[in-house]
Amino acid sequence: MIKKIVRIIILLLVISAGTFGYLQWQNNREAEENGPLKIYGSIDVRDAALAFAEQERIAEILVEEGQKVETGQLLARQRTDLLEATIAELEARIAAQQETVNRLVAGNRPQEIEQARAEVEAARVRTDNVRQVLQRLEKTSGSGATSLQDLDDAKSKLKVELALLKVREKALNLVLEGSRQEDIAAAKHQLEAMQANLAQLNIRLRDMNLRSPSPGIVQSRNLEVGELAGPSKPVLTLALIDPKWVRAYVPEPMLGKINLGMKAQVISDSYPDQPIPGWVGYISPVAEFTPRTVATEDLRTKLVYEARVYVEDKQDRLRLGMPVTVTID
Repeated sequence: MIKKIVRIIILLLVISAGTFGYLQWQNNREAEENGPLKIYGSIDVRDAALAFAEQERIAEILVEEGQKVETGQLLARQRTDLLEATIAELEARIAAQQETVNRLVAGNRPQEIEQARAEVEAARVRTDNVRQVLQRLEKTSGSGATSLQDLDDAKSKLKVELALLKVREKALNLVLEGSRQEDIAAAKHQLEAMQANLAQLNIRLRDMNLRSPSPGIVQSRNLEVGELAGPSKPVLTLALIDPKWVRAYVPEPMLGKINLGMKAQVISDSYPDQPIPGWVGYISPVAEFTPRTVATEDLRTKLVYEARVYVEDKQDRLRLGMPVTVTID
């Protein structure tokens, strides 16, 4: 009788324990379904391979691996001797061309104009003198005082002097008119082309200083001082720390509980009591199998969707590849 009572008591205890466990499991399940969504992932950042635009040897590298840099900070420099010499030569040519343009625009000097007028006047005087001689020879040749040959020579000389007078008058008109507009325009265009070439050289000179495109941390120095650098040879690899995000994976059954823009908390093992606020910025439209690098409590054969939770880590507590837990309300 006593053994039967003991068995009944044990059975009741087992039933009570099972009922209690089931209720606890049910409560926990309801809490998980109604509570915040918890997903797992790791910190990811973009990196940039920084290279010079010019093919030249490196003169100086101003940063070390692991160093934090700001936007616009000078990171490295190339040798600029040859390019600076080319710029100096072009600047001298531009100055000379500018003087040519100024001379064409200003026209002839007053002294040149006065000289041209004096030459015209001298030609006119010689022409008048030859004309007077010719008139006297015409009177004397009729009486036989002078020969017909002298008369013919005087006529020929008058024609020559008249032609020279026209040449001097046309030269004076050209001096008064100044430079041709076509010549001035051609000289100005040539000057503009040289100035554009100088602007290109100055851009090339500026590009020989390698600057940080955004805040980041130097991951690696790929080249050293004295090595030949160019567009195809990155000098530095920079990890861009703004923005940072968590590359996490959402199980397919929980996909309906997460939407773009939802607030989240990012928790790392290094700072378990200091969650970093963030927001859901991306949800993949394509499902995939859970990556091996992500440790979740679910079976790895279940389909998941990649999600990115962006964070503003102003204190720089999160590092590349750091595993974190994300809770989303």
